[in-house]
Amino acid sequence: MFTHAVPKLFTRSETSEIIRLSAQGNQDRGGLVGGIRHDNIRRADISWLEDQTTASWVMDRIVDGVAQANRDFFNFDISEFKERLQVAAYDETDEGHYDWHSDIGDGAIASQRKLTIVVQLSEDLDYEGGELGINLGTSVHTASRENGDATLFASFMLHRVQPVKKGTRHSLTCWCHGPGFR
Repeated sequence: MFTHAVPKLFTRSETSEIIRLSAQGNQDRGGLVGGIRHDNIRRADISWLEDQTTASWVMDRIVDGVAQANRDFFNFDISEFKERLQVAAYDETDEGHYDWHSDIGDGAIASQRKLTIVVQLSEDLDYEGGELGINLGTSVHTASRENGDATLFASFMLHRVQPVKKGTRHSLTCWCHGPGFR
C-alpha cells in the first residue's frame, strides 16, 4: 500500500490559522517545475511557512502524523524534514492545477524525498474541481476533501491536482526525507 489517510490531523480553526499564516509568508507563483516556468503544468500561488517559529506547531503535528503512519503503513527509512512547509492556493481565476508529476527529482534534496503528506485546508464546499488524484497504476485514488484530513503517499508516485473550476482550494504539503530508494 502506497497511500494512507489520516482523518482530522488538523481542526477547522487550525486549518484557518494555517491559511492566515501562509498569507503572511513569502509568496510566489507556483508555475516553476524543475526551476523552469511551466504554467501549462502548474498554476498555483505558493507560500512557505516558518516551521521553526510561527508555524512550529504545524510542523510538530505533521511530524507526529508522519511518524505514526510510517510505523503503521510505510516503514520507510525517514531521517529528517529538509524542506519548509508549503501552502498552495489553486484558484478558479486561472484554473489552478498541477498536472501529473512525482515529487522525487534530480536535485540533492528532491532526490531524498520518501513520503509526501498533503493536508486539505479548504472546506469541501468552498471550491469545485481541484481533486488530488494519486495514480495507483490501474486506478486513480482521490484524496479526501474533508477539512483537516491528510493524505500520505510514496513521493515517487504520480499525482495531480485537477483544475479548480470555482472558488479556491488550499492545501499544505510537506516532504519527508531519507536515504535514496534502492
